[in-house]
Amino acid sequence: MTINHLLIRLFSLFLLSGILLGQNKKENKIFQSKISKNLINPKNGLIRCASTEYEMFLQSKYTNRDTEQQFEKWISHKTDKIKKALKSGKYTNDTLIIPVVVHIIHKDKAIGENENISNERVFSQITVLNQDYLRIINTPGYNNNPIGANVGIEFKLAIVDPKGNPTNGIDRISLKNYIWDTDNVEKILKPKTQWDPNKYFNIWVCEFDDSGDLKNTLGYAQFPSGSKLDGLENLDGIAATDGVILDWRAFGFSNNETDIYYSGYNKGRTLTHEIGHALGLRHIWGDNSLCTVDATDSKNDYCLDTPAAAAPNYSCITIEDSCPNEPGNDMTENYMDYCNDTCFNTFTLDQKARILAVLKNSPRRASLTTSGVWKTPQKVNIVEGIQLYPNPAINELNIKFSDSNRVATSYKIFNNVGLLIRKDVIDSKTEFQINTSNLISNTYILEVKTNKGTAKFKFIVRR
Repeated sequence: MTINHLLIRLFSLFLLSGILLGQNKKENKIFQSKISKNLINPKNGLIRCASTEYEMFLQSKYTNRDTEQQFEKWISHKTDKIKKALKSGKYTNDTLIIPVVVHIIHKDKAIGENENISNERVFSQITVLNQDYLRIINTPGYNNNPIGANVGIEFKLAIVDPKGNPTNGIDRISLKNYIWDTDNVEKILKPKTQWDPNKYFNIWVCEFDDSGDLKNTLGYAQFPSGSKLDGLENLDGIAATDGVILDWRAFGFSNNETDIYYSGYNKGRTLTHEIGHALGLRHIWGDNSLCTVDATDSKNDYCLDTPAAAAPNYSCITIEDSCPNEPGNDMTENYMDYCNDTCFNTFTLDQKARILAVLKNSPRRASLTTSGVWKTPQKVNIVEGIQLYPNPAINELNIKFSDSNRVATSYKIFNNVGLLIRKDVIDSKTEFQINTSNLISNTYILEVKTNKGTAKFKFIVRR
């Protein structure tokens, strides 16, 4: 064999080995998307958030789901109206309550062991959420930024479960025969354990397996839906996966170095970030490298009071300015950047307006603030098969007969000294409502006349 033939053969073997190596090299993906350079923290290899990739996956799976442009067209004028109301002082600043359930998915672990985290860890996380979204003074969630906002949202663990039974809002479920990758989380974990997303904001805590495509991921959220095709979305399954899911090592607050957390993510801000997505916020750099600022900030996060940024930040030790030709430095203190937990303390006024627009208009978001599953169940008085509630009453009193053949024909209300103060005729109803808004705080006697006799109740009006 000549030297030329030998060189040709060696070169052919080299090319073949390169081809085989390329074939065997598996491209890292998450939700069928290539893991971009910006997605991975260069210092520790962790993926701060996979919500954008998840949204791309949902849009490809459910063709009726709004694109980013469609959603923005739907929400933009609603957000503008709230911005104007906030600036004029005409917006009602009542705190909105979001009831939450925390599903702790574990593999037959004892409470407090690894992913079966303690109740105290859950409570610490709820505390952080409220400090951040309410901008509570003298807490890590407070800032003195002129555009820093108290979003006006309080998170409360549910105290009534979907069956009407008492709960502490912590739902522990052992599912030990699964690897928690994107496929199993979306097809098994969420649908198998979710509570009604119209009444409960669902938060899942588990351990993403090292052998799956969620390896080193802290968490992700489902963005809100627009309203135009929500009925179809429900049929297609979007509602069945709605909520936020985190790896347990990024959930909760701790100052104890012996507690198990991912380094830099032990102050509870991963959930603050992900719930921001669930309420309509985007990453402050818009998941692109553009520094263009237009009238709606469509190239970034649709919030003009967050300075333009061309990339995520992973540290706040130094001042960063990735868009030097645009005003302002990168807002590394904003919850929607990628920095460590200790860097964060700010939502802006525009971000607040966007969140409120979603909470007032988006399916499965607007209903959360009125579901009431965080409240103590109303006390129901039952006398002779007649239900009377709530008691004490504020603006209304409900009367309902358990016997469908029993109907009311009239009622009378007497004050606490026996003086008749109201009477009315009822059109033979098995249930009816009495307006108590014009009654002063006091104890009253209600006399209900039915086709089967007369019943008397004592009830209270409390202001």
